[in-house]
Amino acid sequence: MNGAHLPRRLALISVHTSPLAQPGTGDAGGMNVYVWQTATRLARRGVEVEIFTRATSSADEPSVEAAPGVTVRHVAAGPFDGLDKRDLPSQLCAFSANVLRAEAAQAPGYYDLIHSHYWLSGQVGWLARDRWGVPLVHTAHTLAAVKNAYLADGDAAEPMVRLVGEQQVVDEADLLVVNTKTEGDALVDLYGADRSHVDVVMPGADLDLYTPGPQAAARARLGLDQEDVIVTFVGRIQPLKAPDVLMRAIAPVIRSDGGRRLRLLVVGGPSGNGLELPGTLIELADRLGISAQVTFLPPQAPEDLVDVYRASDLVAVPSYSESFGLVAVEAQACGVPVIAADVGGLGVAVRDGVTGELVHGHEISDWTDRIAALVADPARLRSLGARAAGHAQSFSWEHTTDALLTSYERAIATHRGNTGRPPGRFGLRRRRNRARVTA
Repeated sequence: MNGAHLPRRLALISVHTSPLAQPGTGDAGGMNVYVWQTATRLARRGVEVEIFTRATSSADEPSVEAAPGVTVRHVAAGPFDGLDKRDLPSQLCAFSANVLRAEAAQAPGYYDLIHSHYWLSGQVGWLARDRWGVPLVHTAHTLAAVKNAYLADGDAAEPMVRLVGEQQVVDEADLLVVNTKTEGDALVDLYGADRSHVDVVMPGADLDLYTPGPQAAARARLGLDQEDVIVTFVGRIQPLKAPDVLMRAIAPVIRSDGGRRLRLLVVGGPSGNGLELPGTLIELADRLGISAQVTFLPPQAPEDLVDVYRASDLVAVPSYSESFGLVAVEAQACGVPVIAADVGGLGVAVRDGVTGELVHGHEISDWTDRIAALVADPARLRSLGARAAGHAQSFSWEHTTDALLTSYERAIATHRGNTGRPPGRFGLRRRRNRARVTA
């Protein structure tokens, strides 16, 4: 970076979930963490960040200074209650109109760049980009075509409105930021993206917060037994995250003689399709006969989540699809090994056989065998955990911010070098009618 084309003021669009929401419940998850962590660090680098998100409560102030240099604007778009993510396409016009009005109240050239997160935000960013004449950088976080290719049993496929909407945003965005090369390959192969306009920017963890610490103290604060071997799931309770796979897999190990001190800790709240059956995991534990060895905790604030990780002997991330997997990195930063499904970015977040283990597929017996072997070998768990803490140092939000600033600078430089072209086009070859996604 030479600094000549860095943004002074960034419009960050996150329609369906606010960075102020508690991760692990509703639609709040890793994207919330990503938006908040990068926004605050960009502000420390001198970039003023304004985050546009949908108001979900009458108590939401229209504008909140959430941190020095970071303003969260709660945009009125539809009723506060009763709308989930699937309903939000109907409110994109209202949301976009209010974003444009906010900019119209400012001096011309108020924003230098737009960064949209998730396809709903990309639709808004596309319109604002053309109106404001600034570049649009887009991060998908998850892709419908990828999710549909790896659906959990009984899970609903992503609808055509999302598939088409994502394709439009990919076609229109001036720069696409992805979490891993695997995600970039999916954009190229499934959506026809131009690889030269895809930047890989890996997410990170708050390495000042997530650090190794005394397991006994963490367990005492959480009220967990000091003698238990604890396997932990952290995330939203929905089919995509596969907590049921983990529960079915660990049940035989718990029921065996060697698993009498084995405990499953589930931390999170129902989300997405999981909202329809919020008690499903509790009922499943009862049917499997392991209720006494399962502890449920609600979503935890970051400073409390540290204790969850430190209290654990092993953290499991069995998701069917993950663009990266922040939980895996956070757990490893706390010196805890991870067993994860070998999907998406988890193959980058976890070093197989070095900081944890990757499991191919979601066969219950495979997960049972791998968990049983790990919990029966405390020395191996300690060895994996020791290496995990070092591996996690490669992933920091400071590194993420450095890479984002480089991408922003490239997008702005390209824009300024193509000022004679229609707003937002920047000479990029349009790929209309090349959609490869299917319902």
